[in-house]
Amino acid sequence: MINRRKFFKILAASGIGVALSPVFDKPIFGADDNKTKKPATNIKDALKYPRTKNSMPGMFPGKVIQVIHNNSTKDKKVVFAAADLMVSQAMLNLTEAKDITEAWRMFFTPEEKIGLKVNPIAGPELTTSVEIVKAIVQQLEKAGIPRKNLVIFDRRSEDLKKSGFTAENFPGVQITSTEQQDSSGSFYDKDGKLYSEQMIDKDWYYWADVEEKYDAETIPYMVNEGKFSYFSKIVTKQVDKIINIPVLKNAGASVTLAMKNLAFGSITNTSRLHKDLWAETCAEVCAFPPIRDKVVLNIVDGIIGCFQGGPGYSPQFITEYKTVLASTDPVAIDRTGYEIVIKKRIEEKVQKQDSPRGKSFMEIAQNLGLGTCDLEKIKLKKIDVTQL
Repeated sequence: MINRRKFFKILAASGIGVALSPVFDKPIFGADDNKTKKPATNIKDALKYPRTKNSMPGMFPGKVIQVIHNNSTKDKKVVFAAADLMVSQAMLNLTEAKDITEAWRMFFTPEEKIGLKVNPIAGPELTTSVEIVKAIVQQLEKAGIPRKNLVIFDRRSEDLKKSGFTAENFPGVQITSTEQQDSSGSFYDKDGKLYSEQMIDKDWYYWADVEEKYDAETIPYMVNEGKFSYFSKIVTKQVDKIINIPVLKNAGASVTLAMKNLAFGSITNTSRLHKDLWAETCAEVCAFPPIRDKVVLNIVDGIIGCFQGGPGYSPQFITEYKTVLASTDPVAIDRTGYEIVIKKRIEEKVQKQDSPRGKSFMEIAQNLGLGTCDLEKIKLKKIDVTQL
């Protein structure tokens, strides 16, 4: 296995996201071959916990709002006013509330700590946009949610910083990560212990019967080896609810949207899971209570995304979808985004036709009761706000 950091070095050096996947109709991470016996996992542990009123698929199961704004970009940058309008219209149509304050207060109270799970892994050119997150923060603040109760997070502090998630851009908002570094850039304290170890919760874990050894360069990005992937304390202890804000992009002939952003962004030791358990991990990690019961809203930033080369950044595959998706149902929103990305891939002749393997993680998630991937059961409402 090529480790995560080296994988993205290859992407950056080659300029193409297919460097590791010459067969275009297969997912990059290759996992979903039904002829191969899958390694065992502890998914049964997750299913022992009773569901709550906030559990996936949430308040509006199967309902997805797609907002389109043809003037949401200028000079390949996101226009804040357009992003703000798209988010507000998505929320109003999702909730059918009379105003935006009521819409947000249907999910959150001023006393709750709210996590905003972004996806900055591919850098500033293919990140959850600062503009979308600013719009969410400002609308929450207007709804009475204080900035001090908001937490922008992802796995790695350096990814957050380089993609614009800084105190300067988000004054008063906490910005944190699982993989920690000190001011000199070191991952280790004076005793040689990873700072990240204080950020993991060993009471919550995803166990899978597969493991991988990491070299000294990789281990800070994985935190631990072995068969356990521990959940971040950010999701288990530091926040009460989560808004999931992924990017509309591909992973081979599949997508890396709501569930991938949550699953691989909330646990350690993930490299071992890409080869044989990519689909299972995307779905099964989301079935554990720290994710299943806390992620009450998904807002997909599809203003600027990609149709090939994902999850890394390859400039020739960047596209302006000029779209925002919103849903409480992570499976339904992933399936909706999947249709958009696959249609673009076929138009661009990256693949000839839809591949069933690309939807396998959604089918697993549906079987776990996390939402619906059946297009006939998804209630999709499209709104064009270009003229508003």
